[in-house]
Amino acid sequence: MADSNITKKALAASLKELMTEQSFEKINVTQICERCDMNRKSFYYHFKDKYDLINWIFDTEFMALVKDEDLHADYGKHWALVEKACDYFYENHAFYRKALQIKGQNSFSDHFREYIRPLLQNRLSYIFGQGNVDEFVLGFLADAVLCAMERWLLARNCIPSREFVERIKDLTEKCVTAIYREIAEPQQPAPEEAEK
Repeated sequence: MADSNITKKALAASLKELMTEQSFEKINVTQICERCDMNRKSFYYHFKDKYDLINWIFDTEFMALVKDEDLHADYGKHWALVEKACDYFYENHAFYRKALQIKGQNSFSDHFREYIRPLLQNRLSYIFGQGNVDEFVLGFLADAVLCAMERWLLARNCIPSREFVERIKDLTEKCVTAIYREIAEPQQPAPEEAEK
């Protein structure tokens, strides 16, 4: 492993450790460096600030998780990927619970939203059979994913990832079935209209 990655991983481990002890807002670069016996110069050589470090942690860990996954996979494999991603968040939910509470410029929530947009665009392009996905649809779904993840991970009693995914899958399938049924079945007039 290159020295650069060793340094970055040491700083990341230090931040993760500190986040188990205090809120992200109270952590400063000096504390991160002291925890792993590095100097501030080393930190700023690799990262702009602590927000950049938290985003790097997500990018490297999550990317390693999904790098070989096929976003055009069939229905079952797609849900397996969602389950794998949710397992990762659940295993690290103490860290992400605090990361998702960061507000303002450079927040993790904003970074996560921007990260998942291309993944959603890729998947939706495959599902809809078209290259470009409407910006409204993409924004709506990115916000929905982020909101669902935040609500789940910030809950006092965070349910296990498998249960979370099963609930989403069940809801999705029921909605799709109901919409299809409404479209496929001819509209029946309301009882009052039928009597006229």
